[in-house]
Amino acid sequence: MKYRLTPALFKQTESVLAQVLRFEHPADAVLSRYFRENRQLGHADRAFVAETVFAFLRRRRSLEAACSAQPDHRQRVLATLILARGWRSDDLNGVIKSSEKEWLAALPTFDTANLPPALRCDLPDWLYERLLAQYGEAEVVALAQALSRPAPLDLRTNILHGTREDVLRKLAEAGFSAVPGQLSPLAVRLRGKPALARQPLFLSGDIEVQDEGSQLLGLLLEAKRGEMVTDFCAGAGGKTLLIGAQMRNTGRLYAFDVSEKRLSKLKPRLARSGLSNVHPVRIEHERDSRVKRLSGKMDRVLVDAPCSGLGTVRRNPDLKWRQEARDIDELRAKQAAILAAAASLVRPGGRLVYATCSLLEEENGAVVADFLAQHPEFFPLSAAEILARQGIVLPGEPLPGESLRLRPDVHDTDGFFAAVLERRT
Repeated sequence: MKYRLTPALFKQTESVLAQVLRFEHPADAVLSRYFRENRQLGHADRAFVAETVFAFLRRRRSLEAACSAQPDHRQRVLATLILARGWRSDDLNGVIKSSEKEWLAALPTFDTANLPPALRCDLPDWLYERLLAQYGEAEVVALAQALSRPAPLDLRTNILHGTREDVLRKLAEAGFSAVPGQLSPLAVRLRGKPALARQPLFLSGDIEVQDEGSQLLGLLLEAKRGEMVTDFCAGAGGKTLLIGAQMRNTGRLYAFDVSEKRLSKLKPRLARSGLSNVHPVRIEHERDSRVKRLSGKMDRVLVDAPCSGLGTVRRNPDLKWRQEARDIDELRAKQAAILAAAASLVRPGGRLVYATCSLLEEENGAVVADFLAQHPEFFPLSAAEILARQGIVLPGEPLPGESLRLRPDVHDTDGFFAAVLERRT
């Protein structure tokens, strides 16, 4: 420990955890609001609160199993510190009560072996069952373990400004420990989680924060100079910026999204990037007239569809607990509608990439299979071959079928799916 935990800070951690567990808002948003309202908390105190809350969310079910039958937030925090963060009961002197000492002393020997599989994997029952049917028990265990670890910090090189080697050299000169990504030729992986917001490389647009797996989704589009391209669900524009750089700042790149708030986050990133070929457009829905006006005109369209986000659980562990099985069924209908609308933009001979950050086949291959059955003018391309043309070879077994499937336990990226489709006529 680098500092002594006070009863006041412990109480604040309990309070934040209670707010997070209402699941009314994403955990990171709850923490951000709490820190804004409690500016007296120093950097170390904020880090303690955030790391403890996220550690609990990652291992919620097994940690609660180590508590009483009806655990309170105090027990949850104590169990997290001992079992998930490696603290000793001696580290908690001044915080623990005499009535808790016996329980705390026994905590390090708590054995999860006899827990039901979903609890051992720290997954809700419905999600465990769906993953089990899809992958099998051994793979689900490996996947769940990977999802319970924090994600690394990946950067993407802006090729309009320089090479990855330039970025690595400048990061080293600035005192950062960084290595090349293992998959994307644009990726740099930082050791630790250093602050970047005020770093010259970030302010100049030489780098952007983007998971290495997410970078591969953009590379599957293979956007070229002078083309007409649409990022159909652009959000804050991480993939938009990659695609614009692929196009070497030529042609025309539309960034569609239904959320003005998300698109507003693209604007400062766009300014840093040096791109002038990007046109952000807020649409009301996938059938918006601004979409219809571009029907059949696009060379390439990326659909990073709204999804459960379960592939990003390393970064957002509360996603496991904020969703239910019925939410996936509702999402699938939305995904199908968005994919069909995006497909209408693609010209004959053009390319359509459907992607999610989900691990569930219902949101991935099943959506694509239904689409292909209704749209015989499209046919699938091999994602492996497209990546190989760019010097990217994924480790492990060959890709199942033509689609890209990334998993944190296999590729050390977030979980992603992508299918590449080409329009014949």
